[in-house]
Amino acid sequence: MRTLIISVILSLFLLSGCGQTTTSRSLSGGAMGAAAGGVIGSMSGNLGQGALIGAGVGVLSGFLYDQHKKGNID
Repeated sequence: MRTLIISVILSLFLLSGCGQTTTSRSLSGGAMGAAAGGVIGSMSGNLGQGALIGAGVGVLSGFLYDQHKKGNID
């Protein structure tokens, strides 16, 4: 079960950069992060909090990926 969770998180992280604009990359990252956070949160008994934390991490990772692709971050 733990391996499955780690695999899902890693695959969602790799896909968080989907899109061509900052907004689309941030939103796709947020959606995937919310899904992953919801899954993890439901296993610990707190679906909503896990989804919110995952969404925040996903939006941030999508934004940072976008900035890296634009050359603003090394």
